[in-house]
Amino acid sequence: MLVTTTPTVQGKDLDYKGLVTGEAILGANIFKDLFAGIRDIVGGRSAAYEEELARARQMALDEMCQRAQAMGGNAVIGVDLDYETVGQNGSMLMVSATGTAVYIR
Repeated sequence: MLVTTTPTVQGKDLDYKGLVTGEAILGANIFKDLFAGIRDIVGGRSAAYEEELARARQMALDEMCQRAQAMGGNAVIGVDLDYETVGQNGSMLMVSATGTAVYIR
């Protein structure tokens, strides 16, 4: 499935299906596990933390694509990714993906 941040697909006719979203939330236990691997930090970066963020991002995108397919879409355009802390004391991280499901003819 084509997923793009652009609002159109150049040279293609689109049938708009509607707004689609996908979310993934990393709980407090994941953060504890990540900080246990603090020795992974090199130059201010944590490989373990980045891997978890990438996993959450992919989960949100996959969920969004599944919803688009369920609506009859074969692509998602205008995709936006958002990262927010949620829960008590910001103990969880939410990754959300939002876009417009379309059918490319």
